[in-house]
Amino acid sequence: MSDKVQLRFKENGPIRVSGSVDIVDAQGKVIESKSDFSLCRCGLSKTKPFCDGSHNGNFEASEGLGN
Repeated sequence: MSDKVQLRFKENGPIRVSGSVDIVDAQGKVIESKSDFSLCRCGLSKTKPFCDGSHNGNFEASEGLGN
């Protein structure tokens, strides 16, 4: 298994994170370890920074970000 984390920009959707990462607060404290999840980039999610699917039909990515 690779230690490398992959970020994949989904077309008109979230950033898909594959691999295990630590989520760290502003003071440097690990608040959660998480693997294989999606980050919101449309601003519509009620669970930001994570994607809840609110972008479906309501978000078009800027040129070069997932197209």
